[in-house]
Amino acid sequence: MHPFVLALIGGGLIGLAAVMMMGLKGRIAGVSGILSSAFSSDDDRLWRILFIVGIVIGGAIPAIMSDSFVPPAPDTSTWLVIIGGLTVGLGTGLGSGCTSGHGICGISRLSPRSMVATCTFMAAGFICVFLLKHVLGG
Repeated sequence: MHPFVLALIGGGLIGLAAVMMMGLKGRIAGVSGILSSAFSSDDDRLWRILFIVGIVIGGAIPAIMSDSFVPPAPDTSTWLVIIGGLTVGLGTGLGSGCTSGHGICGISRLSPRSMVATCTFMAAGFICVFLLKHVLGG
């Protein structure tokens, strides 16, 4: 199947999950908040853990359904990937949300705060990629 079609299906499923979360639970599908609350709160822990398990299973579906699927390996050092992950975690705490909370759910609700947050972390990502790939040669 063409990658564009796969991306279209994936994006549609993410949107459907966000709408279902708002409609059924009255909550925003912000993954960083759901993940942190799954381990730090007793309130509604089960659905939070199931949501995270669903993300993992969804990511595993291509490998399960295809004999020839090989996940892409990062083209950078393991340490840089770890530092990037920790930096993203720090940023979601400072920004009071992540790409799913602000970028998908917040923008769709026309939240000015989410629009600013999304533009900020997208700009920071563009700058980091430019510096790492073109200035530092990584």
